[in-house]
Amino acid sequence: KKIEYAIDLINQQKSDVLLFTGDMVNNMTTEMEPWADLFSTLDAKDGKFSVLGNHDYGDYIPWETEELKSKNLEDLKALQKQMGFDLLLNEHRYLKKGEDKIALVGVENWGKGGFKKAGDLKKAASQINENDFKILMSHDPSHWEMEVIKDAYHYHLTLSGHTHGMQFGIEIPGWIKWSPVKWRYPYWAGIYKEMGQFLNVNRGFGFLGYPGRVGIWPEITVITLRKKALT
Repeated sequence: KKIEYAIDLINQQKSDVLLFTGDMVNNMTTEMEPWADLFSTLDAKDGKFSVLGNHDYGDYIPWETEELKSKNLEDLKALQKQMGFDLLLNEHRYLKKGEDKIALVGVENWGKGGFKKAGDLKKAASQINENDFKILMSHDPSHWEMEVIKDAYHYHLTLSGHTHGMQFGIEIPGWIKWSPVKWRYPYWAGIYKEMGQFLNVNRGFGFLGYPGRVGIWPEITVITLRKKALT
């Protein structure tokens, strides 16, 4: 019932697009299969887009063969398509309204430390224009820190997740935002700005490990883009 409530809440926003930034499962595609019909009801007039997170590759459990592990990932890709998501694998799409357009760029997981580095920003952006307004979907915010903000292209907005705010912390809007995850990820929740570029880190929708949260609520982020006033 709580998941149904959240799906309904998303649809009530009547968003132009829905962007899912990875970790649809913890380890196996079968975890998502019972929820596929419900998630298929997510609706946005200009599309639903997704990227892969580190957990989607099945790297954290043993597999009898590499073929089974590979099939698990292919099954997840197929399931996302079945649910209506356009999965961006180091590629882009253009969101268009009349003569205006936004370049939506999606990379596979790229994370510092021991996390998978399948993301290829150059490949993903190889067919867009340098002057396009760009939204980048990249699961791990360390990618923004390590590569994106230093890239020759200017990525106006990057959307990430990954940290969950460690599902533990203290947040009082306007007063305090703290979690021990900050010692690993300096950009761990909410909006950040560096070098004229914005990052939003979603606090996550579900959980990993501990089946709950203390002080860090599950989150649906609603973002409204507005054109800068000309001066």
